[in-house]
Amino acid sequence: MIWLVLSVLTSSLLYVIFKYFKVFEVNTLHAIVINYMVAAVTGLLVFQGEISVTKIVNGNWFWFSIILGALFITVFNILALTSQKNGLSVAAVASKMSLIIPVVFGIWAYSESLGWLKIAGIVIALASVYLASLKSKNGLTIHKKELLLPALLFLSSGTIDTIIKYAEKNFVPDGDEPIFSAVCFVAAFGLGLLILVYEALNGRRLQLKSVVAGIALGIPNYFSIHFLIKALKNGMESSVFFPINHVGTVLFTTLLGYLLFKERLLVKNYWGIALAVVAIICIAFAKA
Repeated sequence: MIWLVLSVLTSSLLYVIFKYFKVFEVNTLHAIVINYMVAAVTGLLVFQGEISVTKIVNGNWFWFSIILGALFITVFNILALTSQKNGLSVAAVASKMSLIIPVVFGIWAYSESLGWLKIAGIVIALASVYLASLKSKNGLTIHKKELLLPALLFLSSGTIDTIIKYAEKNFVPDGDEPIFSAVCFVAAFGLGLLILVYEALNGRRLQLKSVVAGIALGIPNYFSIHFLIKALKNGMESSVFFPINHVGTVLFTTLLGYLLFKERLLVKNYWGIALAVVAIICIAFAKA
């Protein structure tokens, strides 16, 4: 359970750091690329074994880390585009409701337990994510021609969680979690370098504050993935972990937004918070 709590805390911290990006007018794209480099270095420092490039490349999990790295930076760009085109609430709901993908996969592929209390918890979790993420009294408005980006964000976010679970269960040996996570971030940084080169060619050069912001983001970003894998490694079912992780992150992030940034909460946000607590209790008791 401690790994789950730490995963929620570090994931929530990422949203707080992103909020400060706006306050200090940080180039988010540049900071994200630096963040991947810092996350990779953090993983290499945490890893206690011998670092062998040959061993890494020949590892059964290597190509999964490359795929995940590509997805990390792809999803970030989809998230940014969705936020710009559809609004932050749409982006938040699409990314967090993607929890249903690894949950369904876990139940289908690994025959994870499924009872009425867990089903109720998952349904309530989805409702809580929706309500807690809304920032408009009118709810979400998405035109048919604007469905592509939220749909891609939903699918890609869920795919990342599903691949992490699959790789962890079948290919990542105990003790290799840090190096696996590090290689994921190395792959993301490699693609990110291409973005930095493109930005530089267009006159948008890397600034010192983007580097500092990337460092601040990279360390908790690494540990959010590290703790996620550790929780799954310790036998926690994906149909338990992902609903609690996503709902807990939304809940804690909402509370931090209110306490740190005085963000106004709508009535439906309070309902979302209440339902989040109910969902976590239902799923926790179903696990017990």
